[in-house]
Amino acid sequence: MIETSLLVIFLAGLLGGGHCVGMCGGIVAALTFNLPAGKNRYVMLLGFNLGRLTSYVLIGALLGGLAGATLLRAQPLQFALYLLANVMIIAIGLYLAGLSAFVTRIERLGQPIWRRLQPLVRRLLPIRHAGQAVLAGAVWGWVPCGLVYSAGISALASGHALDGALIMLCFGLGTLPNLLAMGLFADALRERLQRQAVRTAAGLAVSILGAVQLARLLF
Repeated sequence: MIETSLLVIFLAGLLGGGHCVGMCGGIVAALTFNLPAGKNRYVMLLGFNLGRLTSYVLIGALLGGLAGATLLRAQPLQFALYLLANVMIIAIGLYLAGLSAFVTRIERLGQPIWRRLQPLVRRLLPIRHAGQAVLAGAVWGWVPCGLVYSAGISALASGHALDGALIMLCFGLGTLPNLLAMGLFADALRERLQRQAVRTAAGLAVSILGAVQLARLLF
């Protein structure tokens, strides 16, 4: 079950670029403001995303480990969590396609935590060296996001810290191309990914991934 979901989670992160730009565009703009041009800019961008992926892996390990130490490791509960994770992926796709705003309600659940973490990012600005970039990226990894939540539910369902970490790593690697490009070509990328035709196509593709995975679990 986990092996199948890794590809789905990766592709959901990759195809969810429009959502990533909408959710993280402002954060990327703030972090990359006044960054030097040339080689150092690439190093900083890699630092931001290294920190973000580290937080995702940590979240996955914590969730998988928590499930493994509790009744959530029971197979019926794991199965229910996998179903919920794929329903979330379908909901994300419908949101990207402009057909449902349900996901935005779920993302509000994480706002209290994010409000407490935002001051940490402000203290690190302006970013002057790679260490600051990694730390800022690590905080960025906790931003409320429906895509992260859906991957996190899969990590919880895995029932193992290592499997949970691997699931979140695959998700993070899927988001990496869009968010690296966002830091380099912010305006052009935002314009392209926010076009309705692109959002609709990507959203329907994400929903289909979730639906196929859901069907494989049920039948």
